[in-house]
Amino acid sequence: MLDSTTIDSLTRIVGSEYVLAGDYDLDRYSADALNPFRAFGAEAVFDRLADAVVRPESTQQVSEIVSLAAAQKLFLIPYGGGTGVMGGTVPVRGGVILDVSRMNRILEISARDLTATVEGGVVLEALEIKLAEQGLMPGHDPYSVPIATVAGTISTNGVGYRAAAFGPMGNQVVALEVVLPDGRVIATNAVPKYSSGPNLNHLFIGSEGVFGIITRATIRVFRLPEFQVFDTAAFDTFDQGFDAAVELTALGIRPSLLDLTEDEAGIRLHLLFEGYREGVAADVQRAKDIAARFGGSDIGPGPTMEYWRDRRQSADRYKAEALGQPRSSRWNRWGGRSFDYLHMAMPISKVLDYRRRCDQIMDGTGVMVSEYSLWSRPELFSMLLRADTDDMEKFRDNLGRVVEQVLTLAQDMGGIMEYCHGVGVKLNHLLARELGVSHDVIREMKQTLDPANIMNPGKLGL
Repeated sequence: MLDSTTIDSLTRIVGSEYVLAGDYDLDRYSADALNPFRAFGAEAVFDRLADAVVRPESTQQVSEIVSLAAAQKLFLIPYGGGTGVMGGTVPVRGGVILDVSRMNRILEISARDLTATVEGGVVLEALEIKLAEQGLMPGHDPYSVPIATVAGTISTNGVGYRAAAFGPMGNQVVALEVVLPDGRVIATNAVPKYSSGPNLNHLFIGSEGVFGIITRATIRVFRLPEFQVFDTAAFDTFDQGFDAAVELTALGIRPSLLDLTEDEAGIRLHLLFEGYREGVAADVQRAKDIAARFGGSDIGPGPTMEYWRDRRQSADRYKAEALGQPRSSRWNRWGGRSFDYLHMAMPISKVLDYRRRCDQIMDGTGVMVSEYSLWSRPELFSMLLRADTDDMEKFRDNLGRVVEQVLTLAQDMGGIMEYCHGVGVKLNHLLARELGVSHDVIREMKQTLDPANIMNPGKLGL
């Protein structure tokens, strides 16, 4: 609970309208899309609500809020769209949620530089619409385009549907403005390459706000494609499709979309090629030849076009049904259905063996994989877990244990437990195991920049 003096100080900075401390607001802000069922042993973090929510409109206001928090050793939780799925915005120790959604101005679009400079609270969909007016598009195209913010996707280094061509969001960062935990503001230069010292952008990409609050970003943007071709190949086995994807990658063919999925509909390699006409034509023909060589059947553009059309449906539903709603409304929206989705990364040579060993882990547990997939690169392997039994108590009892075994197996095979959504509170307990001495280095950097640990405490194992 914040005392009245602190509330008054926050009010002087942003105005009374933008300091929220009522029960309803504290409840709806104190979680993202992670529910307690998928927290697996971290359920207790949901017992703590934030003490207040503050909504600044400028970097100056953010700096003043952070300076106040540093002086009072007050915990701060950066908050963008609140759409994460790992609990990255859960206020595990209370404190003040700093919502940057009012900082939503698109400051500059340069078709010459192929960059866009925006405030951290800009929603990806708003940027996409504005860019299209100038014949441009963002390279980051996750399912969450209608709801996620630029700063949030940088802070988790998210992966989108066009990542096969453009990489994750972190690859598209050119420059950042960040408020440090003591209130200072740093700004990196908008250039594509550093040699005069390290590129500090990387300190904040994927760091879930523990080193500072991103208030402005310059990101790469791209011309809308001159030509676009959808294609789909069907395979008898996942291994065949995997080998075709590996060959495409090895040759340097980079479709915008590369998604190999095995589910109840079969095994399909979804491909979207975009770019200049002659290059697309060459890539499509070579990709068809490769798919055929590895046993694939060309089933035409239809399945991939449908996949592409529907790629944001879950975000649209979340926006309509859950965004900004109380936590219980979000947690119960699945009507009791239980599942989990996992995104591991490892060397190409390990993926197929890893899949077989995961199947062995799940045998007899009541947990099954209803979907296997590669997303954008052969190294990025995902699974959707569901119940393989009518005994839902058995399934729930075993799911957390199965998930832990699957994720630690990825670590033990030289990979990582999550390539897409960040760590949040769900995977917090496994990060030190994965990083080893690297985690000690992260902790030492945190101690240097944020000795009182005010910035998103309890994340990244800090």
